[in-house]
Amino acid sequence: MDYLNSLLDTFRSQPSETEWLEFKHNNENPYDIGEYISALSNSAALSNKQFGYIVWGIEDRTHEIVGTRFKPKQAKIGNQELENWLKTQLSPRIEFKICDFKDQNHNIVLDELIFKTKIFN
Repeated sequence: MDYLNSLLDTFRSQPSETEWLEFKHNNENPYDIGEYISALSNSAALSNKQFGYIVWGIEDRTHEIVGTRFKPKQAKIGNQELENWLKTQLSPRIEFKICDFKDQNHNIVLDELIFKTKIFN
């Protein structure tokens, strides 16, 4: 948990979103989430970043913690959990993990995209 809170503090201290960091509030649409993951992974790879992040619960302009109603562990597409569904739909395959936690009594969701190999040279 300390690791996630530390990451959150680092992200909030950025002057703005970057090629490897995106803030969201409540967008729960699985197709949009898949597009965010795909686009962010490409942008982060082009920037030679090992990780990319999507953070739900942070206000984009001010970086204030506002929380989110998005609950990825409860979200399902048909009978499949959201995270598993996304992993089967993305091509090429993108490794990621979704973590949800509380910060300042607000729900936060952090999607960490992990790049094991460089996609582009």
